[in-house]
Order: sequence, then structure tokens, then C-alpha cells
Amino acid sequence: MQLLSDRILNMATSATLAMAAKARELRGEGKDIIGLSLGEPDFNTPDFIKEAAIQAINENYNSYTPVDGYGELKDAIIIKFKRDNNLTYTPTQIVVSTGAKQCLANIAGVMLNEGDEVILPCPYWVSYADIVKLNDGVPVEVETSIDTDFKMTPAQLEAAITPKTKMLWFSSPCNPSGSVYSKSELRALADVLVKHPNIYVVSDEIYEHINYGEGHASIAEFDDMYNNTITVNGVSKAFAMTGWRIGYLGAPEKIARACNKMQGQITSGANCIAQRAVITALNEPASRVQYMIDEFKVRRDLILKLVNEIEGFKSNTPDGAFYIFPDVTYFFGKTLRGKKINNATDFSLYLLEEALVATVTGEAFGNPDCIRISYAASQEQIIEAIKRIKDAVS
Repeated sequence: MQLLSDRILNMATSATLAMAAKARELRGEGKDIIGLSLGEPDFNTPDFIKEAAIQAINENYNSYTPVDGYGELKDAIIIKFKRDNNLTYTPTQIVVSTGAKQCLANIAGVMLNEGDEVILPCPYWVSYADIVKLNDGVPVEVETSIDTDFKMTPAQLEAAITPKTKMLWFSSPCNPSGSVYSKSELRALADVLVKHPNIYVVSDEIYEHINYGEGHASIAEFDDMYNNTITVNGVSKAFAMTGWRIGYLGAPEKIARACNKMQGQITSGANCIAQRAVITALNEPASRVQYMIDEFKVRRDLILKLVNEIEGFKSNTPDGAFYIFPDVTYFFGKTLRGKKINNATDFSLYLLEEALVATVTGEAFGNPDCIRISYAASQEQIIEAIKRIKDAVS
């Protein structure tokens, strides 16, 4: 009898976390690694949020929390959804979890049965496919390319739908491509979906505020999509609160109650101090963190300028998040410093070992032609990292 389950043996390791671990290992050997692999803002959590956490500690918040979140936090989430997204939810439609990732795991756990298909426009966030497979679902990848700004077209969506299709999962702004679906583009996808009323959508909006284009749109805004959409969000990215681990969802009540039931058997309620701090974060307008978004845009423009000067890198201009996702197929089949580059994984490892810059292979995101480079780093680090990459591939 084998020790470990087939479930864990068949699960892929998170590529972003694996690359971060490899980078830490090399740093431990004394190598000067520049980490552009993790999706983590390099800003400190804003002081007004930290002060709310300190106040919560002093007020002796230390007990178990309600499984689906403090009532005051759910009220703040409801106000935020209405203010920022024109979405109306009731407290029984909101579930607070230990990060948006747990929201996604809850959704998959309560909605998927064996063989149910989940459409994933490529590239997609690294954990989507394995969360689906862990819950006996079948990921159905829809390929996109840099030429279409890594966005799925309505025709592609229609072609991917089968009698087994249960859900569509996507993020906008997208991790890893930074692409943002406009309201009209979401409407065109919705026009396909309304013809298939048994399909539900997971709209991952964790990068909502890190947007440099015409602004954010939520597919649940459309009246004919509201009852078939689960909107997932959190505070990790825009508020620089990755380690605080608070995410939340708004969903049809039956789904939200099921997620509450699932979470009650897995982790129960999220951290009490973090929840109190998030009440303060969400009650403030997004303008309180605009300085971070402004700096990310400066960095985006900087890294695009530098990367586009390297022969063999082909990039679009992302409108959100803090990643670029360049096509690097130019290097496939070539030998660099004695190392044969067969694919994006080889190329990403080559950059780590030769340029001492950590990136992530696009294969982990369902697109084997690209690598993901995070610009959630200082301008000085970005300049040095791209210089190293340029030297390593020249």
C-alpha cells in the first residue's frame, strides 16, 4: 500500500513558489539573485491599516471568528462591491476566507463533480488547473496569444463549451498577462454564456485596482449574469497585504452557504486581527493606495522599454496587475552559453542560473511560449535585472 494519496502525487507544485524556493536556495549559497518571480507588492502595508490591526489587538480580539467572517467586515465588503463594482449583495451572499485562493478552493469543492469541465482561458493563474483537478474537474484550456492581448474571444468560448461544461474561470486584470477585459469584451462573452444558463463563472478580480487603462469592469454587473457569477476578490495585491491572508467572495446565496459549510470543516473563520484591519482597508476609497498603482505604472513602462530592447523578447502592453508576459519562442532550439533551450522552462531556469534573475515559466500558466516577469520590485532592481537578462542572451 502506497504511503501518499494519488491526489497529492498527481498534483503539480506551484511553479511560482517553486521558483521562489530555488531563488532562496541560491541566495543561501551566496548568489545575488534578483527575484522577479513572486506576485507580491514590495510596498509596506499602509500605516492606517496597521494601526487598525494594533487597535484590534489592544481591544483583545483573540477569539474564533464566524466561519464566513465578522458581520462588520461583510458589511464593509457589501459597501465596497456596491461602490466599486455596482454589485448588490446581502450578508448571506458573502464569505470571507484565508485568502482568495481559499475562496477558489471552496468554490471548486462545492460545485464540481467528477468529469465536470471548467474552461480556463490561457494563460491562467497557476493554481486554477490543479484546484479544478483536485476536485475531480477537468480543465479545458483555451489558447490565446500575444497577438490578441491574451484574451479569449466569444467564438473561442462558444467552441470550448460542451454538455459537460460547468464553469468558466478567469481573472481580469489577468495574472500572468496583465490583460484587462473591457466592459464591452465582457458583454460579448456574456452574450455567449446566457445561451448556456447552467454554466457558472468565477471572476477573479484580485488585481482590480491595479489598472492603468479605462477602468475595471465586473461580469456580474450584467443583470443576466449576476445569478451565474461568483466574484472573488481580496486585499493582498492593492493593499500590499499578501501575508495577512484575507480574501472574499460574493455569490448566489446557495453557493455562498455551501462555501461556508465547506470552510467550516477545513479551516473555520479567518484570522481575527487581519479581519479587523481589512474592515478599515475596505471602508477607505481606493485613492488611499493610488500611490502604489502610480508607481507600478512607472515600473511597467520602464520594464517594457528595457525588455523591448532585447532581441527575441516580444511583449504586449498590459493594462493591469504587475507582470509582463513576453513571448520567448525566439530562443527555443538555440544554445546559450552551452545550454540548449528547448522551452520556456529551460529559458526561465537559464535566466536564474546565468543571469541570477528569477522569473516563472509560462508553462505553469498554460502558455508554453512565454515567461512571467514581475515588476513588483524597485526601479533599480528592474534596471539591473533586465541588464543581466540582456547580457545573458546576447
